Amino acid sequence: MKILSPAISRLARLRYWRVQQWSEHPRAAQREVLQDLVTMAQYTEIGRRYGLSELFSVKEFKQRIPIHEYEDLKPYIERMMQGEENVLWNTPVHWFAKSSGTTSDRSKFIPVTEESLKDGHYKAARDVLTLYYANFPDSDLLTGKGLVVGGSHQINKVNEEVDVHFGDLSAVLLQNAPFYGQWLRTPELAIALMDEWETKIEKLASSTIKENVTSLSGVPTWTLLLLKRILDITGKNHIADVWPNLELYIHGGVSFTPYREQFARVLGKEISYLEIYNASEGFFAAQDQPKSEGMLLFLDHGIFYEFMPVGEYGKSDPQTVGLQHVELGKQYALVVSTNGGLWRYLVGDTVEFTSLNPFRVRVSGRLKHFINAFGEEVIIDNTDRAIALASEQTGAIVNDYTAAPVYFSDHGNGAHEWVIEFEREPADMATFITVLDTALRQINSDYDAKRHKDIALGLPIVHAVPKGLFNAWLKGKGKLGGQHKVPRLSNDRKHMEEILELLRHWEGR
Repeated sequence: MKILSPAISRLARLRYWRVQQWSEHPRAAQREVLQDLVTMAQYTEIGRRYGLSELFSVKEFKQRIPIHEYEDLKPYIERMMQGEENVLWNTPVHWFAKSSGTTSDRSKFIPVTEESLKDGHYKAARDVLTLYYANFPDSDLLTGKGLVVGGSHQINKVNEEVDVHFGDLSAVLLQNAPFYGQWLRTPELAIALMDEWETKIEKLASSTIKENVTSLSGVPTWTLLLLKRILDITGKNHIADVWPNLELYIHGGVSFTPYREQFARVLGKEISYLEIYNASEGFFAAQDQPKSEGMLLFLDHGIFYEFMPVGEYGKSDPQTVGLQHVELGKQYALVVSTNGGLWRYLVGDTVEFTSLNPFRVRVSGRLKHFINAFGEEVIIDNTDRAIALASEQTGAIVNDYTAAPVYFSDHGNGAHEWVIEFEREPADMATFITVLDTALRQINSDYDAKRHKDIALGLPIVHAVPKGLFNAWLKGKGKLGGQHKVPRLSNDRKHMEEILELLRHWEGR
């Protein structure tokens, strides 16, 4: 590994000019990506349906192909999973990433092609390494191993007649990773591919304690759970005492803001944090500046981007804009066409641009994860920031939370009801609630207007719940694992009622 690290470090530095090329010439890079996509798929079924062989401009592309959600592409995908070829893409598709989401029990199966692996996920991963070395040229990152805290990695075969498999994205990536990837990661594949999460945490902890771990990656909630278990096993006070060479944590999936203090306390040393935006549909962006909130949009990785102003969602003919027309601070729903066979596909995330030169974004929430029962238009970014401020001012540490509306009734006006699992509760809950409410009013003018004199919305209702309640709820839904998350916001009370019912059961034990 000591020999391997300098060689890869040099290669990463040499690749940096490629990143500069597409980041400095974004429109040219995107035109070339779209041309390649259309050329590859013109003789597929969807290519013939929309006349891809006759397209010569972005305008025509957008006019001919409608915006697709998963249900629109599902009939095509089901045929592909039975081995049918040339449906959405022109090369055989043997892998599908299973994504269950957080608002539905239905599973989504996203095609993962050879091209989306090679020119998308793996190329993006190399670019992340390049960006890291550009910022930290003296790094010893590759003298040790990277510990990936992934999800439930079970691989399944659709049937015995066809060579088609599905599993979590992390499973698909591990199964298809280049051979040298095994040298750079821990634990062994058999543990990484374990499906039962609680047993897996024990195996992850016990098998990696003696490794020279230099980087971590995973969703913050589950990574913290693993780190705390390692401290329990070793009797150490800080992870720095277990892995003294740890220098980097790569995170994504949820806002890191509510977790930053916990990580600092558990780690016991200063390390670098790097956010990535990697989904089943593609590897979209990664942080290129250590102190910057935005992530550099990956423009040369087989993905053509469009951005739908969130107000367009639900219209019969929603409009999108390209990179040349996006604005700072505006909320957009991400629409992608990819070398995985997705065409003008609505990912479901909302993003906000933090820089236009180069193009950097941050994930602000989910298109369907918000509260707008009274016209308040509260999104996850608002609540994450408010939670962080309330925690800072009251000494609280929040593990996780969810919120939903309380509707008007004969007994009073509406409100927002919160369930919060604290690692450390505030000294005074009333102060926490007041700061939370005040922060939301400062962040969101629509919320502030509805809170004026309690006309529409009253003070938030907050339930502090025992540790482990959210995990128990996820487990009951068959969603306990690395990539599954508690929905932060819901515009209805389905999840809230389930969680409150579980809370009543716990309190009655």
